Amino acid sequence: MPDLKLVFLRALAASFAMSFFPTAGAAAPEAGADTGETMLLVAKRKFEDPIWGATIILVKPVEGGGHIGFILNKPTKMSLTDLFPEHEPSKKVADPLFMGGTVDLNLVFALVERHGGKKDEAIRIAPDLFLAFETKTIDRIIESESDHARFFLGLVVWRPGQLDDELERGLWYVHEPDAKLVLRRKTDDLWDELVRTLEERANTI
Repeated sequence: MPDLKLVFLRALAASFAMSFFPTAGAAAPEAGADTGETMLLVAKRKFEDPIWGATIILVKPVEGGGHIGFILNKPTKMSLTDLFPEHEPSKKVADPLFMGGTVDLNLVFALVERHGGKKDEAIRIAPDLFLAFETKTIDRIIESESDHARFFLGLVVWRPGQLDDELERGLWYVHEPDAKLVLRRKTDDLWDELVRTLEERANTI
């Protein structure tokens, strides 16, 4: 699997050639949004799009002012066994693979919850939440930490300034990146639950 920095650079470069998100009507920006920190984005109801509508995305800033993220509530019909049919530990993981985004769908990433220090090459992206990208690290997570992990195909990429523009256009609510929420097994109703909570919060400000 390629080095994560190279993946980010390639994906960021690719994002300059395309717009992932359609233009929406003007709206008030998300109050207090800090795009320099890891956060959850929750699509607002008006964001009607076949890919990005009703999504929840874990977002991390990267060097140069861009951002990467992983969609949390788009399970696929594929499993780890489909990708690694000869890998016995993969057969024990019942959860589906999730579509992390539209960039580099041939790559597998893992988000894993850990309490305490770093054990391998995974990157801490939020309290108790790590991102794994190297093959050996993902293999070890499959073998020993799959109950506390989620596996993704691909990622989302924003070029520098793009996410700030989307927030100014009022496409997203911003929420804290709680590990239990990020890795919650049942995601069918997660967007509805979060958007109701964030709408209530916005209406009280």
